[in-house]
Amino acid sequence: MKKRKLSFWQIWNMSFGFLGIQFGFALQNANTSRIFETLGAKIDDIPILWIAAPLTGLIVQPIIGYMSDNTWTRFGRRRPYFLVGAILSTLALFMMPNSPVLWIAALMLWMMDASINISMEPFRAFVADNLPSEQRTKGFAMQSFFIGVGAVIGSILPWILSNWFHISNTAPEGVIPESVKWAYYIGGSVFLLSVLWTVFSTKEYSPEELAAFSEHKEEEGVDELANVDLKSQLYAGIGMIILGLAFTYFLTLVDLDKALYILGLGLAFTGFLFLLTYYLRKNGHQNSFVKISSGLLNMPKTMKQLAWVQFFSWFALFSMWIYTTQAVTHNIYHATDTTSKLYNEGADWVGVLFTVYNGVAALVAFLLPVIAKKTSRRFTHFLSLTLGGLGLISIYFINDPDLLLLSMFGIGIAWASILSMPYAMLSSALPSNKMGYFMGVFNFFIVIPQLIAATILGFMVKSLFNDQPIYALVVGGFSMILAGLLTLRVQDHEK
Repeated sequence: MKKRKLSFWQIWNMSFGFLGIQFGFALQNANTSRIFETLGAKIDDIPILWIAAPLTGLIVQPIIGYMSDNTWTRFGRRRPYFLVGAILSTLALFMMPNSPVLWIAALMLWMMDASINISMEPFRAFVADNLPSEQRTKGFAMQSFFIGVGAVIGSILPWILSNWFHISNTAPEGVIPESVKWAYYIGGSVFLLSVLWTVFSTKEYSPEELAAFSEHKEEEGVDELANVDLKSQLYAGIGMIILGLAFTYFLTLVDLDKALYILGLGLAFTGFLFLLTYYLRKNGHQNSFVKISSGLLNMPKTMKQLAWVQFFSWFALFSMWIYTTQAVTHNIYHATDTTSKLYNEGADWVGVLFTVYNGVAALVAFLLPVIAKKTSRRFTHFLSLTLGGLGLISIYFINDPDLLLLSMFGIGIAWASILSMPYAMLSSALPSNKMGYFMGVFNFFIVIPQLIAATILGFMVKSLFNDQPIYALVVGGFSMILAGLLTLRVQDHEK
């Protein structure tokens, strides 16, 4: 028994929700550093304030993936998670630009990222659930298209509101401009409506049908649970990491506030894990936590190889998201006063730049499967990441803001490939009954490099780069090129 091929419009409908998801992410990526700096954050504080975003992904995505693998309601398997995440994300998007102080903005970022992850993670598995193997590259490309479209509109929206509708893009010290606030309100509404479209326009295969469709044999070790209790090891590991980070900050930066901030996140994270374990045990799933944890030890070979590609790709992306606003406003517009017109023109221009790279991603999303068919998915991803890395590095050599648009072309090609090719390669190597779970575990290698970037970039910019954020983008560029080279060693099961 084999899954039926879906029409273009069926694939369109099942991917449409990503338009809203990426709309929310685009607003977050283009404006969070601006909001933090407006509320008083120092330039070397900004990366550590971003740490909540990847940390929530580390917690939420594998858990949601595991739960959605084992969920079946009259609303389906993955769709209930889309809907709950969309409602929570909309609330977070409405609240974020109204943060009165910095710590509330950091908390809202945490809430927003957790909610977006609840919606986003099952979408990856949704494509693999509903499409036969030969259509998955097309399905992930369609997701990339909607990601690009959503990100284009979300990134440029503050600029449009300011320049077309004359909504103010400046405000008194410590106050978020009205153009940013209205962009978030519109983004929250688009998020909810687009996810509702997918929820009500698509159907899912039942667990029994998916079992009959199984196209892969379980890889050795994949279906076996670890025979040891990993909870104590995991808690110990997390505790050592958190304490190590706090101790490093305390010694190298002599900054007690940052040390306490990291320790607070660590305590919250550990407390969450204990509560989750209690809940799972109380509801008869005492082995669930071990199952989730053991995924890191029992990854298929292709997944292990792609993990390194993802690591260096997302380190580069996070460097760009954190520091592009500061690199453009400080190094190209030569403005550091967040209340000045020049600073806010530069910050709005970053939204335009992000629009361009996302627009390029949307345009090339359907070209990448063609190139992959004529060459291979590995070579396509290698080429795309190399162009993206060169685009990031080129920003260092540019003084004219308009010329930055050229840099965004390479970054856009890389972004389109990052959103599709690794998942197309990965889905061909995974057992269908654990697709959501392993997609969630795979997210670790998106989150871990972001945590590392959030931890070290502030120190690097302050201590090594003399408060010049442009060098963080150069580091990111070389990281992306390295990811491209590592792609060539990935064992891809289908060309």
